[in-house]
Amino acid sequence: MAKDSSFDVVSQVDMQEMDNAVNQVKKEIDQRYDFRGSNASIELGEKEVKIAAEDEYKLGAILDMLRQKMAKRGIPLRCLVPGKIEPAAKGTVRQSLEIQQGISKENGKKIVAAIKASKLKVTAQIQDDQVRKRMTCRLLSNCLRPEISALICNSSTCAKHSSTVWKRVEQNDRTQRL
Repeated sequence: MAKDSSFDVVSQVDMQEMDNAVNQVKKEIDQRYDFRGSNASIELGEKEVKIAAEDEYKLGAILDMLRQKMAKRGIPLRCLVPGKIEPAAKGTVRQSLEIQQGISKENGKKIVAAIKASKLKVTAQIQDDQVRKRMTCRLLSNCLRPEISALICNSSTCAKHSSTVWKRVEQNDRTQRL
């Protein structure tokens, strides 16, 4: 009889890496020629990043720098949800970027529905901002992995983590067959 296994589908951002990326952008703003004498800034809050600049062009440049630093550090770019560009004091503009963590209730329900639609003997539960799946090892390799990975918070980290789990379980399944 196949052994039961379970794992969680989670989407989280490493906030230490995000802090490092924001600090690198701050240093680059201080060093770049096109930002000399400008009033551009970037700040990291608990669940958001605030960007302020003199005009929309510089705001976009700061956002591009942040995305480059995030990509180098392995932080998924889709975790940032940009807000509206708002006018600020003294003719400057600002933008708030929300850092999306966890799986929303709607996406959690979609994941559970996709698992149940596969008609396998699988139990899926939504627990806060993660989905817990319990199934047999043999059934795990047959599950709808691309469809489920696409639903997970639009985060490449989640899909990467999920594929690592799939590979490990598929290897265990192969060794059990031998």
